[in-house]
Amino acid sequence: MPGMDDGSMPGMGHGSTGDGLAGAKDGYKLSSGAGELTAGKDTAYPFTINGPDGKPVTGFAVDQTKRMHFYAIRSDLTGFQHVHPAMAADGTWTADLAALQPGSWRMFTSFTPDSGPGKGKDIVLSRAVTVPGDAKRTPLPAAATSAEVDGYTVTVKGDLMAGMAHPMTVDISKDGKPVTDLQPYLETYAHLTAFHEGDQAFAHLHPQTKVNGDKGGPELSFHTMLPKSGNWRLFLQFQTGGKLHTAALTLRVS
Repeated sequence: MPGMDDGSMPGMGHGSTGDGLAGAKDGYKLSSGAGELTAGKDTAYPFTINGPDGKPVTGFAVDQTKRMHFYAIRSDLTGFQHVHPAMAADGTWTADLAALQPGSWRMFTSFTPDSGPGKGKDIVLSRAVTVPGDAKRTPLPAAATSAEVDGYTVTVKGDLMAGMAHPMTVDISKDGKPVTDLQPYLETYAHLTAFHEGDQAFAHLHPQTKVNGDKGGPELSFHTMLPKSGNWRLFLQFQTGGKLHTAALTLRVS
């Protein structure tokens, strides 16, 4: 229902703390009348971010070239989508989503107000959404250090412990050869998002590799802090030849 929260834990965004499972934080609330979305066809998720005064916020700072990052993930950590909604003059955002499979989904919004009491704060809010139909759960793939996507091999290196900051590297290769032609995507060579198995807790991992034209790779560095132990599903997005690739792998955090 509009205006209702569906979580009680603080959010975690591009520099914030928590796990993104709250519908409200620091006086800001994610509101949407869309409690259900249709399965099997492209759909739209409308929402507003209401400020401490209860009114829709219309002023947002740019973060990685966008004023709003929006993520959709099913409860079994499949169906990942990362889109950038459009905002109307009245503060209503519309996230255009590709076809969703039946099941329970969580919609995440990541933003930074550019005025008011939340100015400069990175905030992540989320709400649960139901997609009616015969929901078939997909088992989470086993933990691994590498994944394949579009002919590329992505290899993750780093021993991570929950609640502690650690360096992590990602190597990208193709046909056994290092990839050195990564193009900037959202002002970096890779965008890395993670979701925790069981509760869908959210984390955005910060890239540290300096951007130098279309010459990224093969190794990318990340500042990594995952707040909970267990399995995390990582989604690494990178661009070559004008095409965006999304690699997914399961990472075990002790």
